Amino acid sequence: MIVLGLTGSIGMGKSTTAAMFAEQGVPVHDADATVHSLYANEAVRPVGEVFPDAIRDGKVDRARLSAIVLDDPAALRKLESIVHPLVRAAEQAFLDKHRAAGVPLVVLDIPLLFETGSADRVDRIVVVTAPAEIQRQRVLARPEMTVEKFEAILARQVPDAEKRRRADFIVDTSLGMEPVRRRVAEIIGELAEKRPG
Repeated sequence: MIVLGLTGSIGMGKSTTAAMFAEQGVPVHDADATVHSLYANEAVRPVGEVFPDAIRDGKVDRARLSAIVLDDPAALRKLESIVHPLVRAAEQAFLDKHRAAGVPLVVLDIPLLFETGSADRVDRIVVVTAPAEIQRQRVLARPEMTVEKFEAILARQVPDAEKRRRADFIVDTSLGMEPVRRRVAEIIGELAEKRPG
């Protein structure tokens, strides 16, 4: 089984690209969706013990938590030490299930693939990219987003140029949906040819 890591900086179109892999029948494990689920389940107690102000109505309030850790690297490291092992366990269960089923290709959608040192856990890497001005427009159009918040997020991410340099495949989402869909199909085809047997 080939494990394909999918990553890209904020606003690059990674979720759209992941959905297109799923459309083509490739199982996708979404790290962000896993975190969402954990924040309503297993992560509530451990996160609440360290960040009691981030709990609301029995769940982790992502906006409150983000405000607490945004400018506090030590708090962010504490949060990551709680959440990353839980995400990793969910990811491992996903891999085990599909490996046992003989699935030829899976995608791990990991926004912070390089930042968390996860590149060595995948066989190939797809980086989703777009020009900086398009990225900025997309992100600043999001509700609750400010220039300061966007810049703080960017500062914590490996630069796009570095991600592209380390990629096996690049998907440019600035050209519209159809070119992305074609590129995803090309990548799947190329990996199918490389598979042993």
